[in-house]
Amino acid sequence: MQRNRLGRSAVEITRLSFGAAAIGNLFTAVDPAQAAAAVDAAWDEGIRYFDTAPHYGLGLSERRLGEALRSRPRDAYVVSTKVGRVLDRVPAGEVPAADGLSEGFAVRATHRRRWDFSADGVRRSIEDSLERLGLDRIDIAYLHDPDGHEEAAFREAYPALEKLRAEGVVGAIGAGMNQTAMLTRFLRDTDVDTVLCAGRYTLLDHSALTALLPEAAARGRSVVVGGVFNSGLLADPRPGATYDYAAAPIAVLDRALRMKAVVEGYGVPLRAAALHYPLAHPAVAGVLVGTRSPDEVRDAAALLRTTIPDALWDELRAAGLLNDEPGGDGHRKGN
Repeated sequence: MQRNRLGRSAVEITRLSFGAAAIGNLFTAVDPAQAAAAVDAAWDEGIRYFDTAPHYGLGLSERRLGEALRSRPRDAYVVSTKVGRVLDRVPAGEVPAADGLSEGFAVRATHRRRWDFSADGVRRSIEDSLERLGLDRIDIAYLHDPDGHEEAAFREAYPALEKLRAEGVVGAIGAGMNQTAMLTRFLRDTDVDTVLCAGRYTLLDHSALTALLPEAAARGRSVVVGGVFNSGLLADPRPGATYDYAAAPIAVLDRALRMKAVVEGYGVPLRAAALHYPLAHPAVAGVLVGTRSPDEVRDAAALLRTTIPDALWDELRAAGLLNDEPGGDGHRKGN
């Protein structure tokens, strides 16, 4: 699978990456054997970039990912994790007797998440992640959702990541968010190698084109795009489907259904078009897709191998369904 370099760093990622939130029991429990099989399937498909975070299942995602990769050659794959939430153990007497959802993850609340964008918090978070993953270095470290912690993120957390990069503990640094404004500031005001932008550069949401992607391209930085299905709508547009984690508005659902009709007229699944679309921008190094089973991994890889005719994009634009750039498709580099 094709690899792309992240900014000026030495880190290279595959165009398709394995999002490991799901194997941390996102929304529902995943059997340990299934989680391991999903990572094995990703490896078999040529995927060599795996993304996780302490937040995902209170460390469960990191532990499962580390175990599944343990027998693989360390220089053959890339792992990213995140900082900004540290996990504090809860006294045994306070642990709930029954399992339940912990901020969206079906795990026992053995720990509490605590926001911490201090320099000490960043270093502790990386040290804890290294232990859970069973690794001696992190390839990419992202500041995780610093929306409500902007001052601390820029004043303390980012410089701490710079030091860890200089020490060789991490290979590349960046920030991961569901918005573009602060990510654009990271590109403009810091020396990040990459940013992870979720849900803001999709068939339905082109807001990253306003400033984020031009800034990245101008500065030679890279963008990893997540949330390409906008939390479900572009995977299966139907009444009741979710868009950005809420019920899709009628107008947005109608647009997705019209897109589906156009795309399927070319014999292409809408999911394939949604996966390919961000990759056409020169600043985008790869797309991140969350998967919880071998079948889902194989499906994503098959979608990436799908050929998308240029006429498909042209028809979407001519129909007013893809209003991604005034004057046409000048941002595209091909599929």
